[in-house]
This record gives sequence, structure tokens and C-alpha cells, in this order.
Amino acid sequence: MKTKNIVNGPQNVSRIILGCMRMPALSVEDAAKIIRYAAELGINFFDHATCYGEGEAEQRFGDSFAKSGLKREDFYIQSKCGLHPDRKEFDWSKEDILKSVEESLKRLQTDYLDVLLLHRPDLLFDPEEVANAFDQLYTAGKVRHFGVSNVTPGELNLLKKYVKQPLVFNQLQFSLDQTQLIDSALYLNNLTTDRSTNRDHDVLDYCRLHDITIQAWSPLQIGMFQGCFIDHPDFEELNCELARIGEIYGVSKTAIAIAWILRHPAGMQAIAGTMNQKHLEEFCDSTKVEMTHKEWYDLYLASGKYLP
Repeated sequence: MKTKNIVNGPQNVSRIILGCMRMPALSVEDAAKIIRYAAELGINFFDHATCYGEGEAEQRFGDSFAKSGLKREDFYIQSKCGLHPDRKEFDWSKEDILKSVEESLKRLQTDYLDVLLLHRPDLLFDPEEVANAFDQLYTAGKVRHFGVSNVTPGELNLLKKYVKQPLVFNQLQFSLDQTQLIDSALYLNNLTTDRSTNRDHDVLDYCRLHDITIQAWSPLQIGMFQGCFIDHPDFEELNCELARIGEIYGVSKTAIAIAWILRHPAGMQAIAGTMNQKHLEEFCDSTKVEMTHKEWYDLYLASGKYLP
């Protein structure tokens, strides 16, 4: 497993993250098995959110990690706060941040989070309130590092004006299907395609300029939640190309699709949301692939794009 040192953040983190949103579907025993297997594959980073199963994912992980035989200090546990689907509300208030972290720590059965991310923007957020919450959590040793998820450069700048701690992660959707992070630069000043529309406010370049590591979520998804493009009949050309390059490296189409993300010089991490051991192994095989410049472009074009 390849690792990465995060500037102003955690060191030697695995390039593949195990996303635990689907963990409530497993028993405590089976969840402990997938946690141990992830560790055997070299994954040392686990991603959570308070809204995953309304806390059930964190609870299942906490119960299962306690039975895994693994040492807490050998792993990075990240959670996100701010989304409240039950309330139909996004909330970055100081009160909600502090309450969410306390509840996460209890469910995860740990004294601290390695990373806390603010999960999608609260349209009413007060950056001074966020800064006060982060100061309190950091001083108490309850959160070691901070970041965001699905946040624009403008919002990051506003946060950074008040927040003392470095913001070291931004969790964003990126995949061979969802390439809007990079498309607008390629199609700049081109009225013949809506791919020239800058949907993400140059957030990729901003993160690279400010040493913020991007964590790619749903790296195999069509759209946001429309299934997987691997072996999907609507993505025949892409799957043929994934298979062709996979044969060169002796890995699966899944591994090549993830290797395409990791090949980008931004040095992203990729989140594996699977609870299947074989599928997780395929994700980790991606870190063995040294994809060429030409292979990266071959996949990009096979995904339905073109060079202007």
C-alpha cells in the first residue's frame, strides 16, 4: 500500500481509505473481519460521518474495532459533521459541531478523532463560530486535524480567515464518470460544450496551491448514486479500455479505475465504500499500478470526453 504524508496533517496515511457508510449492513463480527482485512491490505484510514445510518455506522465500527485486536494508535479515524437529513438541515454552528463530535467519540469508542471534516456547506455558517469550536476541540485533544467536504475555494478562504488550525482535506466527488474537477480547464472558452462550465470554482487548483489533499468519494459511481460504471452496458468503451489496461498490469478494471484517480499529480486519496473483501482488495491493487501519461488520457477519452 502506498502512503502519503499530509502537509500540516497526519503522516503515512494510506492512499486508499475505507469508507464505513455501509458498515451497518454487517454484523459486529463481520465488520471486525473487514476492518482486520483492510489493515492487512495496508489501509490505515477510516472515514465516517455522523449522518451515516444516523450514527449507526460509527456505532458498528466502534463495537467492531474493539473486537478486532487492532491498536487504536496505528490507525486514523475521520468523521464528518454538519449534515442532518432527519432535520432537513445543514448545521455548522459551534453548538452542533461540539455536540456531534462528542456523540461520534462515544459511538466510535475513542478519546479523539484524527480528522474532523465539515460535511457540505451550511449556508448560514459563521466562520468565527466554526473557529471557536475547532479551538475548543483541538485544545481538549478531541480532534487532531481538520478539513472540509464539498466546499468551494471561497468558503475555504472565509474559514481560513478565522480558523487557526490548517485545513488539510477536502472530500470531493471524482471519478472517470464525474470529471468536472478537471473538465472546465480543458474546455476553457469553448461554447460548443457545457463541460466548459466551471462548476467547481477551480477547487482542484486551489487545493493544490494550498496543500489541501483531496479525498475522492464515490470513485466508481455513475452520477451521485446511480450505480457503478464497472461492467455497466452504458459504458462499453470505457470498460473495454479498463480491461485492456488491466491486462497489462494484471489487475481488475476496478483497480485501473482507481489507479486513474491516484495517477493525478494532486496526490489524492480514494475512498472505498465497499464491505466486500475481494472488492476492497481490487481497490488496493490500484496502488501497484504505475499508469502512464498516455494510458491516463486513453481512459479519460474512453469515458466520453474528447480533446478540443
